[in-house]
Amino acid sequence: MHVHAITFDADSNSPILILKEKNGERILPIWIGILEATAIATQIEKIEFARPMTHDLTVNLLKKMEIEIPMIQISDLKDNTYYALITLRQGDRELTVDARPSDAVALALRTKAQIFVNEFVLNKIKPTKETVTKNGEAIPSEEKKWSKILEEMDPSTIKYKI
Repeated sequence: MHVHAITFDADSNSPILILKEKNGERILPIWIGILEATAIATQIEKIEFARPMTHDLTVNLLKKMEIEIPMIQISDLKDNTYYALITLRQGDRELTVDARPSDAVALALRTKAQIFVNEFVLNKIKPTKETVTKNGEAIPSEEKKWSKILEEMDPSTIKYKI
């Protein structure tokens, strides 16, 4: 997966991080906070600050300790909350750390780490069949809904695009 865009939910005015398959069409929309969106967007736009921001400081600390981040993974979805794991490697020793997806992605962008999404998560966000509203009209599955939104999206409304 890769960061496809950061856009905003028109209803809640919340930032949405959109991850997309590198060689596919599936996407994963993740609602994130404004500070997390800023951390991701500043890295996408290659904005440098005079002093290190939190994610930059974290990367600096890891480098000093000779620890790499080879990959991050969006690992689960429970009660409408996404979970992520950051893989840390120091020499031949490897461990994973629980993280918010937005923080994991912000670190992945800074370290060129690979971004993965557990297949279980991608399958969990797309219902197996359409649900029906009270008036009998079909509601499209999440996958169809987001595909349609992306197809109809005006590129000028995407704040940060890769």
